[in-house]
Amino acid sequence: MADIKTHFKRVVIFGNSAAGKSSLAKVIATQHQLTHLDLDTLAWYPITEQSPMPQRLPVDVSVNEINSFVEQNNQWVIEGCYSDLLVHTLEKCSEIVFLNLPITLCISNAKNRPWEPHKYQSKADQDANLPMLIDWISQYEHRTDTFSKAAHQQLYDEFLGEKAERVDNQ
Repeated sequence: MADIKTHFKRVVIFGNSAAGKSSLAKVIATQHQLTHLDLDTLAWYPITEQSPMPQRLPVDVSVNEINSFVEQNNQWVIEGCYSDLLVHTLEKCSEIVFLNLPITLCISNAKNRPWEPHKYQSKADQDANLPMLIDWISQYEHRTDTFSKAAHQQLYDEFLGEKAERVDNQ
């Protein structure tokens, strides 16, 4: 029996914040009629007036949501910067794309990003978060956490299937 991965297009995209993961995922999802999952939508508790600071959900809760998504969709694109979540998708995917853009390009993308209503209540809220986001993006190569370049590079290096590394938004 052939490996199920060969029959379905299942793409995992990762990289720094504002590297273009969501934009690329939307293009691929449209071109190949794939269901799109942005890990930002299931990695965090909802922001409320009582809890205005972002807080991560427990990894196992997010992994359960990913597993449910994969079970419900034969063909998909999953994107995010969470290596601790992405590692659970790799054995199920057909290919990966590492958006390894220069930090200056990611910062430019962040400054030009349209409002993301699934993340922010208003464009003003998103813009108010921009200085923190730029600082976060700037630390990508120096961090050692699940969001770091080192963690993403390790995912890329250890993946044995079809993979691509992009260093620009083209």
